[in-house]
Amino acid sequence: MDKKYKLILVEDDNSLGYLLSEYLGMKGFVVTWAKDASEAVLKTKTNVFDLAILDVMLPDMDGFELSQKIKGINPELPFIFLTARSLKIDVLKGFSLGAVDYLKKPIDEEELVVRINALLARLVKDEEQEVQVSEYEIGDYVLNMDNFELKHNGKPIKLTGKEFDLLALLAKNKNQLCTHKEILTTVWDKNDYFNKKSLNVFISHLRKHLAHDPKLSIVNVSRRGFMLRVEGE
Repeated sequence: MDKKYKLILVEDDNSLGYLLSEYLGMKGFVVTWAKDASEAVLKTKTNVFDLAILDVMLPDMDGFELSQKIKGINPELPFIFLTARSLKIDVLKGFSLGAVDYLKKPIDEEELVVRINALLARLVKDEEQEVQVSEYEIGDYVLNMDNFELKHNGKPIKLTGKEFDLLALLAKNKNQLCTHKEILTTVWDKNDYFNKKSLNVFISHLRKHLAHDPKLSIVNVSRRGFMLRVEGE
């Protein structure tokens, strides 16, 4: 790697924390190791990181809650969960909170490095393409950013301005959670109760527009936001 990526590792197990921080350091990463959630929050406030690696089972706060505190400090910081908990509901909860990956203990250090490198490479590619994206492919649909047009199998579908802006945000972040706050401040420029009620109406409209492709769904993540899910991607 040409760039020295900065990682924050949050792990309360001294043996595992030391092992992972040393191994990741040997692989070219700059690692900051925090042993509990409070220390992690403080370090996130005073440092800029490229990726957070969070243990779910921490002594002062679980990793799920910590991830939301970190996102409150740096909304763009991606994070990976490490956990001994293998219940499907925990895995789904992790992804619904915005995790980009979820590894179960015992951790294979080589696999962790492979996943980190793949993730960072994808994020760099996304950043490079962000400015030049002119259209998004969403299943059988194409959303053209230059013509402000949605097409299904070549046939245009009329969208209002707000519908287009909302779908563009969901398409840009497909298969990832868009929080209510993110949607409302991006599309409506204001996060308030009345716009949140309007958001539900616009989501209903978009679901009807996208109903021609059964692989697509706009998922309501309870009390968190919405996700444009594309099966198979």
